[in-house]
Amino acid sequence: MTARICLPWPDKRLRTAAAEVSEITDEIRAVWTDMIDTMEAMPGVGLGANQIGVMLRLAVVDGSKERGRAVRMANPEVLHASTQLREHEEASPNLPGVSAKIKRPRAVTVRYMDETGAITERDFVGIEATSVQHQIDHLNGKLYFDHLSKMKRDMLIKKSKKLNG
Repeated sequence: MTARICLPWPDKRLRTAAAEVSEITDEIRAVWTDMIDTMEAMPGVGLGANQIGVMLRLAVVDGSKERGRAVRMANPEVLHASTQLREHEEASPNLPGVSAKIKRPRAVTVRYMDETGAITERDFVGIEATSVQHQIDHLNGKLYFDHLSKMKRDMLIKKSKKLNG
């Protein structure tokens, strides 16, 4: 398929909650394939569909070292989150050139519709837990820098603008 262009911040779609997916179709599978190609081209460990302008609750996550193990999710939601937090340097292709340390639950249990249309629950730990939470934020119209203080967020956005013209 194709690696797609990621929307540049401050595109309004990045601040818009994505729509629920009612069923898994060939069109949905094609979007997932493009999302995986886009994620690999960055390279990254996850992508939400609205990052490429598709306003559906679709996400992909692949935190494996060997790659090629992307989890395809429709309508992902966190059911349980660990109380233990994990700090990780997060970034987004929608705001290139900058990143910030964000603390999120170290492990989460997520319910989603898989590529067959079945409702699945899965535990994610470490980098994949961080990534799936990051993608769900995107699908809800939030970005990682929303977890920062206003001052840090403003500095990050200003730095990205300077780097990217």
